[in-house]
Amino acid sequence: MKLLSTATMFASVLMAGTVLAQDSLPLKELPDIGEREYWVPEEVNAEGKLEALQAVVGSEGVPYSGTLDDPIQIALIYPSADTSDFWARNYLALTKRLEELGIKYETTEFASRQIEHSLQSTYANQVAQDSDLYDYVIFGPSELAIQADNIDKLAGSDGFRTYVWAFHTPLKDLENQPDVWFDFSSAAGALVMCDYMLERLGNDVTMALNRGIPGITDNQRSGDFKACVEEKGNWNTIYEHYGEYQREGGYEGTSFILQSYPEATVIHNANTAMAMGSVEAQIAAGKEKEVFSTGWGGTGLELDAIRRGELNATPMRMGDDVGAATAEAIKADLEGRGEELPLVFLGRITVAHDQMEDAELDQLQEEAFRFSGIKALDR
Repeated sequence: MKLLSTATMFASVLMAGTVLAQDSLPLKELPDIGEREYWVPEEVNAEGKLEALQAVVGSEGVPYSGTLDDPIQIALIYPSADTSDFWARNYLALTKRLEELGIKYETTEFASRQIEHSLQSTYANQVAQDSDLYDYVIFGPSELAIQADNIDKLAGSDGFRTYVWAFHTPLKDLENQPDVWFDFSSAAGALVMCDYMLERLGNDVTMALNRGIPGITDNQRSGDFKACVEEKGNWNTIYEHYGEYQREGGYEGTSFILQSYPEATVIHNANTAMAMGSVEAQIAAGKEKEVFSTGWGGTGLELDAIRRGELNATPMRMGDDVGAATAEAIKADLEGRGEELPLVFLGRITVAHDQMEDAELDQLQEEAFRFSGIKALDR
């Protein structure tokens, strides 16, 4: 480790005694716990800790109360060479929030593409071997199961704190849990969207789905939403199309729904691309005013479609929350308050919809990307 302030060293000693031991998890059990190889946030977060950190992240930053002799050293191992701007935006959110908090830092990035699993392993080994160079390691796994051993290795290091980005399902068989997992929950977004749709559209609605690819993400975005509206509102799901998260899939699925199931008054889309394809198909058929359409994520494309009256609603992620929350976790660690942190942080999700004024949509967009900016990033 580098030479840090007395406050930092004290915090490290204090934190070492407060990290949840592996054998203390889960804190509570949900009914399907035995069917999963991972825990969900509700099983591992102590009551109130997630909500407390979400409130901090959504507020103005309060400067770090201590002093640092040298900048903290942060290693980032993540697939930032891929097309998604999730990594770049949260890097900006992390660093700008640290600056807002008055915490001096230096970063070392180990970039890869999503499919370069072996390269990530090489980076993880390198950082673990050089543990004395870093205070904090942020790991964005290329894929959770493939990188499980590397997560375990990094989390087991005595030289630094380990934070995981883009996953919120702590694996049960890890010997060493990271200090915090940071992500957005598709399951939480599905429930937020369910409540909104039931309040707005009521019960006994006939719905069709443009689903993504079979797997955990679509099971949550589509499956959890479907289960919620069917159970709470007696909705009827008349057709489900797997559009593979592609614009063409949304177009083809919606064209078929409009022709074969005209009684469907809601089309739920599991991502932005399919939502845009769905909107195109409705416009081509002249039925965009007859169907209530949803998207997912609250991207700029979706918000523009809402402004044009083509899309009705979408669960919108406050995109910069992950990076900002990581900065707040670093501050809490430096101040000896690591025990206040949840094991799993989930970014905030709200619903953007067509009953909002443009100014309200603008405000949501500015909040979501308050650090990284609302314009597209240069890649």
